[in-house]
Amino acid sequence: MSAPIQIGADPSGGPIQIDIEELLATRLLVQGNSGSGKSHLLRRLLEESASIVQQIVIDPEGDFCSLSDVFGHIVIDGAAYSGAEIERLAARIRKHRASVVLSLEGLEIEGQMRCAAQFLSALFDAPRDQWFPALVVVDEAQMFAPAAGGDVSEETRRMSLAAMTNLMCRGRKRGLAGIVATQRLAKLAKNVAAEASNFLMGRTFLDIDMARAADLLGMERRQAEQIRDLSSGQFLGLGPAISRRPVAVRIGPVRTGPQRMVQALAPPPSASPDELHALLHSGLHLEDESPTPPPPAPSAPDAGALLEQIAAVPTEMEEEPVEQPALFAPDQREIDAAVDAILAEMAAEEDCTFQQPARLFQDFTVRCRMNRLTAGHVDMTLFRRRFAMAMAGVTDADKAPWKDILRVARVLSDDLLAPFLVIARAAHEGAACPDDEELARIYGTNSLGRIRRLLEHYERAGLIVVRTDFSGRRSVAIPELSLSTAPLEA
Repeated sequence: MSAPIQIGADPSGGPIQIDIEELLATRLLVQGNSGSGKSHLLRRLLEESASIVQQIVIDPEGDFCSLSDVFGHIVIDGAAYSGAEIERLAARIRKHRASVVLSLEGLEIEGQMRCAAQFLSALFDAPRDQWFPALVVVDEAQMFAPAAGGDVSEETRRMSLAAMTNLMCRGRKRGLAGIVATQRLAKLAKNVAAEASNFLMGRTFLDIDMARAADLLGMERRQAEQIRDLSSGQFLGLGPAISRRPVAVRIGPVRTGPQRMVQALAPPPSASPDELHALLHSGLHLEDESPTPPPPAPSAPDAGALLEQIAAVPTEMEEEPVEQPALFAPDQREIDAAVDAILAEMAAEEDCTFQQPARLFQDFTVRCRMNRLTAGHVDMTLFRRRFAMAMAGVTDADKAPWKDILRVARVLSDDLLAPFLVIARAAHEGAACPDDEELARIYGTNSLGRIRRLLEHYERAGLIVVRTDFSGRRSVAIPELSLSTAPLEA
């Protein structure tokens, strides 16, 4: 059974077809310099076969996302997911036979390689009952299967190369038909290129690439010169799914296009050189001026100042009889509100968390006495817990959501409480996850490594789940409360 689609026409106007059924078994390699029409060719192939077979596109530049507008492809932004999520998505793609475009434009090259490798490996590892036929198109394949090491780590290069090799060498039995496109054959790993039995060769100028293209097409070396003369959108095709002899083909029109179009030529502005000079240099020095720094926050009083405050407090306050006016005998609710205000004032002071707990508690008792309050009902243990709550801005601890958050946090000791509450607050408000520097300030440490170990401790205790996507953005979920922070920009 055959399933031919027309991809273009030969020089005489006759149709040139590709048999998709045969292509699934024999794979395809496309080569052409930048501007030769590779993306146009792939788009034509995808559009014409969209109703015949499932399609999976690895798109490093986001060029094929427009397929979703006409053909219903699902666009997956690789930068927005973690490695585990990409693998689960790939498993569901195989199960439900969805046509998708994995867009990697938001990632650096190493992130693109790791994301594509995990995605392809998960497609490859699908259960046997899900080995449905699918075209797997990889644009700019030399990035994912480089012939030599580059600027990425050796681990990433091997991971990506192994995934691409599995796709081209062993994918056929699992229903995966690899279609790889590259600017230069010399940059593509040979064990990946060698597995393709169908070829579409576009314009190229380097002798080594022309020689390899001629070899793959079964042409003599002296005939390789015609590859240099091909125009944009014109290719030489060969293979069991195309033709048994090399054939020239001009790729037909497409219905979709890249999201970013190259701008047409435009003349420079007609302004005079003096006007342009003024536009470029006017007020240039103002951009170098740094904004006025905010006034420094008041520092916490030192021990000597605290002793002076203690000495200045009239002793009569402690001996006031119960019969004094209500101002000096507030009820418990008023006392709690006043204590909360004192703790909030202390928490707002710069570097307060870097002081010893005993010193903070001494400061707290002095402030209570200065406000004609007794700190007797708040001992050292309760103070540390309430100070941690104040650092996180906890209000109405007996009401939602803080009641539930504090219930979850009851397993933590008081010295570990404040960073968790800050994370929980961000999760409740849907704000970005606090960065390591902010958590270090809340915890009272200058060691970012200590904060990372603290997050690992929270995770081992089952309080949080830390998730990092391929863009390096961290978010933290609190499973028991079904809350999650927004991603923190890397």
